[in-house]
Amino acid sequence: MRKTGGFTMVEMMAVIAVIAILTLLALPSYLDRIVREQIEQSLPLADIAKKPVAAAWAALQEFPDDNAAALLPAPDKIVNNFVAALTVDHGAIHLTFGNQANKTIQGKILTLRPAVVEDAPVVPVAWICAGAEVPGKMTLKGGEDRTSVPREYLPLACRGATKPQ
Repeated sequence: MRKTGGFTMVEMMAVIAVIAILTLLALPSYLDRIVREQIEQSLPLADIAKKPVAAAWAALQEFPDDNAAALLPAPDKIVNNFVAALTVDHGAIHLTFGNQANKTIQGKILTLRPAVVEDAPVVPVAWICAGAEVPGKMTLKGGEDRTSVPREYLPLACRGATKPQ
């Protein structure tokens, strides 16, 4: 009997098992990255509402109550691939995920709230995403934070500081 070069069936199965385990370990982080990218791709849609909301603050030192007051279309008319509605509520901008968004964030909301320097309306409005910190000397204004997207999927700028335990 001559021994030929190659792998035995046991060796091949061991290699396949190792590859399968590594794939299973990497898959969740890959799927999480897809969700985060969908959220990040959705954020520019909020720019449509940021301009009229900031203009209302600069002119009147008040924020529009809703889409109509901001001279925007109805919430379900401002959409993109991952956002099913954009709602203005007392200056806060709420992005409701839907359409082709991952099922993990379908129906979830990401809120952007305005922060201003109250005695200096000429200072541009800063937009605070979800639980992020407010810049120094600025005051958070606008509606409530309705963010329901799980924290691990939020872009880093939206997560805010973690509280020590």
